[in-house]
Amino acid sequence: MSQHIKHVFFDLDHTLWDFDKNSGLTFEKIFKLNNIDIKLNDFLPVYEPINLNYWKLYREEKVTKSALRYGRLKEAFDEIGVRVEDQLINLLSVAYIEHLTSFNYLFDNTVEVLNYLNNKYQLHIITNGFEEAQERKLKTSNIWDYFKTITNSEMVGVKKPNPKIFNFALNMANAKVEESIMIGDSLEADIEGAHNIGMDTIHFDYKDQYNSHNFKRITNLKALEKHL
Repeated sequence: MSQHIKHVFFDLDHTLWDFDKNSGLTFEKIFKLNNIDIKLNDFLPVYEPINLNYWKLYREEKVTKSALRYGRLKEAFDEIGVRVEDQLINLLSVAYIEHLTSFNYLFDNTVEVLNYLNNKYQLHIITNGFEEAQERKLKTSNIWDYFKTITNSEMVGVKKPNPKIFNFALNMANAKVEESIMIGDSLEADIEGAHNIGMDTIHFDYKDQYNSHNFKRITNLKALEKHL
C-alpha cells in the first residue's frame, strides 16, 4: 500500500497529542489555582462528552470559538450540580488554554513512529484546533520539527471534514491526493473528510470503539509501521 504514498497527514489532538490526559491534568491545576473544590472523577466523565459535542458544533459552524470555550464548562458544571459564576467560568476558560500546553503527554510510541515515518515520507498536520494552542502543543512536546507543513482550520476558514481544508493542506504540501494518506481519530472529521476527496486513510481508534467500518483501523500508533 505504501509504495505510492509520499505524504502522511496527521491530526494532532487525540491522535499524537494525548488530549484527554493533558486536559485532565490542566483541570486539576486550574481548579487548585482557583480554589474550586470539585473532584476530577466527578467532573471529567461529564465534561469530556460535552466537549466533544461542542467541537462537533464548532466544526459545523454552529458555535463560535468563545461560545465553545464558555459553553463546555458551563454545561459540565450545571450537569454535576455545581453553581459557578459566569465571571469565574470565563476566567477558567482562559486559564485552561493558558495552562493546557504545560502538560505534553503524547500517545505511546509517538516519537518512535514519527522517527520511523520521517525517514520515508514527508509528514504534515491538519488540525481543527486553535492556531495559538496547536503551535504551542507541537513545540513544547518536541514534535514540531517533524512536520513540513501545519494546516489549521483558522488559516483556511473552514474545519475538517470540509474538503477545502484538505485541499488547502495538499496544496501547501505540494502533494497529490493519490500520494497522500490521512491519519486521525475522528471518523467524521478526519477519515470520512479525507476519504471524500479521494485520500487514503487510517483511523486511529485509540479507544477501540469502532470495529465495523470499512476503513483501515489501528488502535495503537506502533501499528502504523505495518501499514506504511
